[in-house]
Amino acid sequence: MAAHNSTSARTWPSGTIRKAAGALVAMLIVGLTLTIFWNIQHTAVTGSPSVPVDMAHLVRMTALQAGLTTILSLIVGIALAWALNRLRFPGRAFVIGLFAAAIVTPGVVVALGLLQVWGRAGWINALLVPLGFDLGSSIFGLQGILAAHVILDGTFAARILLARLDAIPKIPLKTGQSLNLSPWQRFKVLDWPIMSSALPGLSAIIFLLAFTSFPIVLLLGGGPANQTMEVAIYSAVRLNFDLNGAVQLALVQLVICAAIILPAISFAPSLTSAGNSGGHEWSSGRWMKSCQIIIIALGLFGFALPLIAVLVNGLGPGLMAAITRASFWSAALTSLIVGIASASLALGLTIVLCMARSESANRLTRTLISLPAYAYLVVPAVVMSLGFFLAIRNTGLPMHAAAPVVLIIANALLTLPFALSTLGPTLDTIQRRYRRLGRSLGLSGLARWRLVEWPLLGREIGLVFALGFCFSLGDLGVISMFGTEDFATLPWLMVRAMGAYRTNDAASIAALLLLISLIAFWALPALFGKLSNAQD
Repeated sequence: MAAHNSTSARTWPSGTIRKAAGALVAMLIVGLTLTIFWNIQHTAVTGSPSVPVDMAHLVRMTALQAGLTTILSLIVGIALAWALNRLRFPGRAFVIGLFAAAIVTPGVVVALGLLQVWGRAGWINALLVPLGFDLGSSIFGLQGILAAHVILDGTFAARILLARLDAIPKIPLKTGQSLNLSPWQRFKVLDWPIMSSALPGLSAIIFLLAFTSFPIVLLLGGGPANQTMEVAIYSAVRLNFDLNGAVQLALVQLVICAAIILPAISFAPSLTSAGNSGGHEWSSGRWMKSCQIIIIALGLFGFALPLIAVLVNGLGPGLMAAITRASFWSAALTSLIVGIASASLALGLTIVLCMARSESANRLTRTLISLPAYAYLVVPAVVMSLGFFLAIRNTGLPMHAAAPVVLIIANALLTLPFALSTLGPTLDTIQRRYRRLGRSLGLSGLARWRLVEWPLLGREIGLVFALGFCFSLGDLGVISMFGTEDFATLPWLMVRAMGAYRTNDAASIAALLLLISLIAFWALPALFGKLSNAQD
């Protein structure tokens, strides 16, 4: 190991610089995390909540909806991945791309889409009421929260598990086919072992995403009975201005999130494909094909219908009224500037951390470099926003001047865990595959980046930039602490429009948010791939 490191440092002079840069970035992130934590803890010990909080109920409700979301999402994800892996049909690539976009679809948009389909004035009720049935407002409550979470997290799980199934090599498939394995035997012997290895990390991520969910619970919760900790923190700050109560809630949430995510980091699945089985054909029987068609149809119905409702209702006659308001263009400009800046910052930090990690063969060093980025899964958006809010308040800085900077930094940090999972494995592979070639050619520094890494990383870099931009564009957690009449992003403007019963404006903003997110997620990786002259 020592000999390997010594050789690497001698033949790749830029390696030491990369390690130092990665260590510096990791320390800066740790410092920022400690600053947020200190401000929260300092406020907690200097006062007590003025509004009584039923902490046990909040923890129980938050854990219940997160646990049910995790179980249902994994069931949906496994079924969809299995069906998509088996079935070949025109448009399959589009369907997979649609499900992959779930990770960047704003939760606030999905919640609004469910209201437009299943709400009192939604599409389903419009069909049922003439027949004598009325669902009323049944979408509000735990069932609505679970439906929205499963739409997003179930399809996210399906994309991860499908990549695992597609990575099964040809030889085991040919062997299983020659042995005439039944569909159940094939699933048990070939599929389940490779999918089950991803389930611990995937479960932890889904549980944490649901545990820290904010916009979905805010819009579909239906009242205090279904309130979660994120919404309680928001209510304590924005509605009651009870900072001490919010801080104590934030501390409890931090402890629970840390207990979940820190052991799960080592199991975190990669967001990129692990390989390809080469399109091996193993036809299923007629009944199995029927099951697969039904599963995919139900998946498309559940995921696409709310999004179609958002587009149909949002791109109607009310669109012109919404986009001719000055507040819309101000919010749109703010969202774009913050999104681009946040994505750029996230990309820069990710590249530095990944390069430093790929230079080291020592497991402990790699973990120490990566851990600060993943640790931000422990700090939910509303808690992070509260920490920044308290830090600015304690230092006396003008809130309106600091707010844009906070949004850029906070959204970039929230992107880091997903960005590291996307870029890290690919950069590690490049390092293993081309180290000797680079050494023989004497490549280092910018030449190494320009000739070796950039052409091979172009698509992943575009994906990381798209993730950062879309996460920032759809963020409602961070802006919830800093949004005002004069400083708003599109999601904040949309929630304000809903609060003022301007539903047409809210629908139009949601439709535009959805379109921008989908276009960015699909176009940016292709654009960066083209710019880097990446070859498949």
